[in-house]
Amino acid sequence: MPHALKVEFAAGRKIRERNKFWYRVAHWPIWIWVFFLAPGPLTFDLFAHGGSLRNWYWLLLVLVCTGIAGLYGQLPGVEPRPYILFFSEDKANPVYRRLCYTFAWNALLNFALLNLGGSVDAVLTGRWHMKPIYQRYYFILLVIIVALGIFGLLPRVGNSTKGEGTERRYFYGAVWSVTFSQTLMLILWKTLPKNHLTDIVKLCAFVVSLAGFGIASMFGLLPRTRPILPGEAMVAD
Repeated sequence: MPHALKVEFAAGRKIRERNKFWYRVAHWPIWIWVFFLAPGPLTFDLFAHGGSLRNWYWLLLVLVCTGIAGLYGQLPGVEPRPYILFFSEDKANPVYRRLCYTFAWNALLNFALLNLGGSVDAVLTGRWHMKPIYQRYYFILLVIIVALGIFGLLPRVGNSTKGEGTERRYFYGAVWSVTFSQTLMLILWKTLPKNHLTDIVKLCAFVVSLAGFGIASMFGLLPRTRPILPGEAMVAD
């Protein structure tokens, strides 16, 4: 019987023994962005007021550290050859993968939750309090997310890569949902007039976007959101 949930089969995926140079280079900016976003209040100032020299200093540090890690193949997708080749293989998940994906989850969840909470607060109170919200709650959420990563309770950050075939779809589903919704929220924030009605519009658009992309990901309708059934070889990004 046909499945409502679209899937992929490992046997149908081409095995890549080595990562090409440009493939490795293309993955580097992803991790630059992930770690550049890590100091949340500093990132908030960048988007709210255009940033400062502190943003440039932090970016330089991130460039140097991720560049060195990339040269030594210690960033996901930047390795000389793919680390994972077989689904359901009970293989140790390296520290660098666990660290990178933990902070990637922070970039996805922390900002989305704070922006959602700030939008709800604006609708209920009639005033925006985003800066104090970021200052008060960002690092609390960061500690919680990092703790979940340390204990392997987030997709792709466990001790083993055994569940990669399904865990990666949760990760990419979150990437699609949060990235598009955050971009939409930023556009509405910059273009719409500031009043209570538009605050409601922003909140509704944000929630609908998150839900819509989440549902599409759940059914495997977006790239890299289909579960890959165990079989032969695969390559995970």
